[in-house]
Amino acid sequence: MSNPNRTVSVMPRRALLSRLGLACVATLGPVAAVAAPTATATTVAWPTQTLKLVVPFAPGGGTDIVARALGQELARELGQPVVVENRPGGATVIGAQAVARATDAHTVLLSGSSTFTVNPALRAQLPYRIGQDLLPVATVASAPLVLLVAASSPWRTLGDLLAEARRRPGQLNYATFGSGSAPHLAGALLGLAADVKLQDIPYKGSAPALSGLVGGELQLGIDTVAAAAPLIRAGRLRALAVLGAHRATALPAVPSVAELKLPQAAFEAWYALAVPAKLPEGAPARLEQALRAALARPALREQLQVQAMEPQFVDAASTRRRIEEETARYRALAHRAGIAAE
Repeated sequence: MSNPNRTVSVMPRRALLSRLGLACVATLGPVAAVAAPTATATTVAWPTQTLKLVVPFAPGGGTDIVARALGQELARELGQPVVVENRPGGATVIGAQAVARATDAHTVLLSGSSTFTVNPALRAQLPYRIGQDLLPVATVASAPLVLLVAASSPWRTLGDLLAEARRRPGQLNYATFGSGSAPHLAGALLGLAADVKLQDIPYKGSAPALSGLVGGELQLGIDTVAAAAPLIRAGRLRALAVLGAHRATALPAVPSVAELKLPQAAFEAWYALAVPAKLPEGAPARLEQALRAALARPALREQLQVQAMEPQFVDAASTRRRIEEETARYRALAHRAGIAAE
């Protein structure tokens, strides 16, 4: 069995000194804006040694895939090796806390949006404060969520499924990864937007949830396109809708909930980098520009798209605004739906 805390080195193919930039913030408790770092120096001597990229999930998942692909290009841009360290557990809290409390200047975090929005919205107490202990740098990719049924299901459209849900309130179930997880919130959003009651069933992760859906234990499922696409292509699952404002590149024939007149059901999952607040002045700005340059490379974009990810660069200021807006939205949703994190 592989060690979930294993460290994999990503060496630069050529050392380049590159300019860059970052700054950022988020929220905890009531949504509050936090001033971004103002450093603009592009000549700061950082990094000066191997950069550790912490992923708060086990190897092999979507965040891990993004980290390893991005790490190669960051190493080229920064002129230093980049290693990926997996620190799973605690709904990403363990890994995020490790980065927030890091005493060195060469530890950064790559995590999904739940770290920055869902956890602060649903958890009254976190061992770190986003925007004060952890400063988000930039959004680097999105991972569209998709509403799924088994290939043997009688429902061929979202309209079919919702009509059945109205006839049988509370009897159609879907998998979550625990209370307050992204699928849980996405299912609650869909229920509120369509005025139907769906029953959430906790599973230990994506793989067992998808297996349960294929095997008939569940009526519907919500997962990332990246996780579900192989089963969709194999004819074992059917995708009814992408839970976003737009169609997913990997599933061009599947409509979005916005197209289906349910824009309130959109749930955007994305990945962002964050750094400890103690980073040297100018280092966040350097990292932001390195990310911008890395994500402009066609090879990296193609590598992410093959994994059903949507590469994107969203700067620090825009990422902060997104965090503030989504945290407020999810907090209100949790209150309406009676959702509390475990």
